[in-house]
Amino acid sequence: MRIYNFSAGPGMLPEEVLAEVQKKLLDYEGSGMSVMEMSHRGKHYEAINAEAEALLREIMNIPDNYAVIFVQGGATMQFEAIPLNLAKFCAGDYVVTGNFAERAYKEAVKFGDYKEVASSADRKHTYIPELNASTFRTNIDYVHICYNNTIFGTKFDKVPDTGDIPIVADMSSCILSEEYDVSKFGVIYAGAQKNAGPAGATIVIVRKDLLGNERKNCPTMLKWSTQVKEKSLYNTPPCFSTYICMLVFRWIKKNGGVKAINTINKKKAKMLYDTIDKSKFYSNKVEKAYRSIMNVPFTTPSAELDEKFIKEAAAEGLTTLKGHRLVGGMRASIYNAMPTHGVEKLAEFMKKFEKENK
Repeated sequence: MRIYNFSAGPGMLPEEVLAEVQKKLLDYEGSGMSVMEMSHRGKHYEAINAEAEALLREIMNIPDNYAVIFVQGGATMQFEAIPLNLAKFCAGDYVVTGNFAERAYKEAVKFGDYKEVASSADRKHTYIPELNASTFRTNIDYVHICYNNTIFGTKFDKVPDTGDIPIVADMSSCILSEEYDVSKFGVIYAGAQKNAGPAGATIVIVRKDLLGNERKNCPTMLKWSTQVKEKSLYNTPPCFSTYICMLVFRWIKKNGGVKAINTINKKKAKMLYDTIDKSKFYSNKVEKAYRSIMNVPFTTPSAELDEKFIKEAAAEGLTTLKGHRLVGGMRASIYNAMPTHGVEKLAEFMKKFEKENK
C-alpha cells in the first residue's frame, strides 16, 4: 500500500515516475541494461544527461549565460564548494535563518573573511530579517542565503537587494516549487531529494562569469569550472539519480510547468495553515509573511499529545510527521509530488484528532 510520506527528505516521488522507472528498470530503451549499469560515456546515458539539463533549463527558464551541472555530495558539499569557487576576494556575507544556513556559514569561515551579517536566531528562526544593500559589505564575492528553511518552516518572501553582489541561494527544499527569476541570483544549488528526484544528485546553476575564480587549492571534484567543461561527466556521475530527475522534469513539464505546480502547492499549504489557524489546539509560530509552502511545522498543546498524534497519524498512512529535534512537534513537508489528497487526508485527521483530544 502506498502511504503519504511527509518526510523533509527524501520526499515523495510522483507515482507515474516510479512506474516508468519500474517499467524500464531491467532494460532501458532497448539497451539490455538498467540505467544503474550502463556507462556514463555511452550514448544512452549521454542522452539522459543532456535531456536532464535541457528540461531543467526549460522549466526554470534558465538564461543562456548560466551553466547547469549535476554533481554528488548533496547540498552540504556545496557549503565548502562555494567559498572555494567564489574566491576573488575570499570574503562573503551570510544570512543565517536556520540550521542549514548556519552550517553553510560555519564551513565558509574555514576559508577566509566570511561574516554572519543577519540572523533570525533571536526569535528562534520564525521570521526572515529585513535586508537591503546596506546590510552587506562591499568587496565580497557573494551573499549567501537559504531560501526556504526546511526545519523551521520559513521562506524568503522576496529576493533581497544586495546591490552588485551576487546572491548564492540554497534552494534544496523549494527549487521547482515556484517560479524564480534565475537572473537575480549568481548561484542556485539544491539537493535533489525533495522536489527534483532521489538522494544522490545535486543541482548547481551558476552564472558563467563567476566561473574561474576558484582558489588554487580547490579540489578538482569541487571545481565548478571542471564540472561545467566536462558537462557533469568529469567522473562517474550520480547516473540513476540524474535519470530520475530527468523523469521528474518531464512530469513537471507535462503537468503545466512550475507555474501550475506552484498553484497546487499554494492550495495544499493553505489547506494546512487554515486548519492550524482556525484551531485553538494547533500552533504554528512562524510569522505569516514568511511561512513556507513546502514545510509546515506545528504542535499540539503538549509533547505527549504530539507523540500520540504522530503514532495515530502513521496508523492512518500519514507518515514521517515527527518534527526536527530542534523544533519538536510535527512537520508536514508537502513537496511537489505530495498529492493534494494526501494533504486533505492530513487536514481531516488533524480535525478528528483535535475533536478527540481537547
